[in-house]
Amino acid sequence: MSTFTKGIIFDMDNTLLKSSIDFDSMKRETYRFCIDQGLLPAGMELEQHTTSTFIEQAKRSHRMTAELLKALWDIPKAFEVEGMKDADLEPGVTELLHHLMDRYHLVVVTNNAVEAAEAALKRHDILKVFEHVVGRELVSALKPSPDAFLHVLQLYEHVSVDDWISVGGSWIDGKASHSAGIRFVSYQADLVKMNAMGVIPDGTIQHISELKLLLERNEVAPLSD
Repeated sequence: MSTFTKGIIFDMDNTLLKSSIDFDSMKRETYRFCIDQGLLPAGMELEQHTTSTFIEQAKRSHRMTAELLKALWDIPKAFEVEGMKDADLEPGVTELLHHLMDRYHLVVVTNNAVEAAEAALKRHDILKVFEHVVGRELVSALKPSPDAFLHVLQLYEHVSVDDWISVGGSWIDGKASHSAGIRFVSYQADLVKMNAMGVIPDGTIQHISELKLLLERNEVAPLSD
């Protein structure tokens, strides 16, 4: 199996941007709406879910309508807009991206809306570094579904799946990446929770600049056959 990296997929929140999105409140409010509308049962384990997994389950409810789905998406959208207003870059991101550009295909995969993601990246003058920003409008299911990663593979049919890596800080990033057959590097992750959710990273870093050294040393382990 080839492990010569040609493309890197980055998560955005708490990987590129030091997000101030209140993800816990977003999840609770989304779940509360779903219960109130009869889209999900009460008593579900919040720790086992994210906002995106709640929404994906709610979409399968026979009670779901286009109006309810729009109202449901308006909840995380409001948190995203508020949380990205003053979001700073993670330390070392600008320097790393300037080193990686023109050496690798660089893509962002996020559960956020494309418009909001591009605005946040543009504000920090790094949008131009990325060839594509894949947000929720472009896929049928959000991370931890692999849809967004499979979308990227379709965009780069000339690049082997073995020649991609992804970088993210959440178990849903790792789950989606591995489900698409792409090696995953965790960034400042809660490895206990990640492992509990069945995700074993192929590489780990604590500072984003460590990715450069990891790539140079080819220390991202290949996925098991």
